[in-house]
Amino acid sequence: MKLLVTGVAGFIGMHTAQHLLRRGDTVVGIDNLNQYYEVTLKRARLACLAGQGDFRFIEMDISDRVAMATLFASEGFDRVIHLAAQAGVRYSLANPNAYVDSNLVGFMTVLEGCRHHAVQHLVYASSSSVYGGNARMPFSECDNVDHPVSLYAATKKANELMAHTYSHLYRLPTTGLRFFTVYGPWGRPDMAPFLFTRAILEGRPIDVFNHGQMQRDFTYVDDIVEAVLRVNDRIPGPDRTYTADSPDPSASDAPYRVFNVGNHQPVPLLSFIGCIERRLGREAEKRMLPMQPGDVPATYADTSRLEKWIGFAPGTLLSEGIARFVDWYRNYYQV
Repeated sequence: MKLLVTGVAGFIGMHTAQHLLRRGDTVVGIDNLNQYYEVTLKRARLACLAGQGDFRFIEMDISDRVAMATLFASEGFDRVIHLAAQAGVRYSLANPNAYVDSNLVGFMTVLEGCRHHAVQHLVYASSSSVYGGNARMPFSECDNVDHPVSLYAATKKANELMAHTYSHLYRLPTTGLRFFTVYGPWGRPDMAPFLFTRAILEGRPIDVFNHGQMQRDFTYVDDIVEAVLRVNDRIPGPDRTYTADSPDPSASDAPYRVFNVGNHQPVPLLSFIGCIERRLGREAEKRMLPMQPGDVPATYADTSRLEKWIGFAPGTLLSEGIARFVDWYRNYYQV
């Protein structure tokens, strides 16, 4: 197949493109290489993709309507895996326009390209952040997600609604994936594994929010990518069990699905830090702080629907995943 992977210089984007190329697919990857975090890391990820198969990179912003329309018209993509977005919950508090441009306008250009050029299936990244203030655990796709606590989460919920509209109006098959705290080699520098590892190695204190009373459903990147590829290979149709008088938010009479992709094993933040400390052989100096605006105390994925759909659910042990991340970090930064 010929696939478009947006956000290909990103953490999940690079790993997804690698796996597609290894199995023989043609990949056109786009990314705007913005400066939300170090561009050298993004370029290093792209260097890993060079020469791995039928891969071509185009530097492009998904919010550029003309460029995106031209791309879809000229390339003839079979399927699209949309991973580009302005990421980060805390960043959205100070930079809201970046989220509107990338996550709303950018998603619309992708939907329009898919609609007008007979793309077989659009798989796109949503987020566990859509669950917002929901306190019922584990988070299920049938839960109400109308109470986001950050603009980032609101844009991801909006993406799911926009996708459903296109699935309904134009019968475009779409599948949204709510990722839960992804980590692993080549990860993002604004995420906890990176921040903690860097600070510990540099002898600086780490910030521990909510005084350590946090839990996250940490999910290893290879598990995420396996789910993405399996979902991409199964094109949804209308859900025959769907009823309009008792609607299920995760399904529809349109070719539309939404799934959680998480490890189904929430880990206390202090246990997570301990895992990094053991791998580094150093203890962290911890600076206990209150909860940050837009954050939530816990995430926990119910992955039963995903497992039923594709015969797979993430399961990499945290100790294994952290070891691989820390070893990559020390090798990449030579520390």
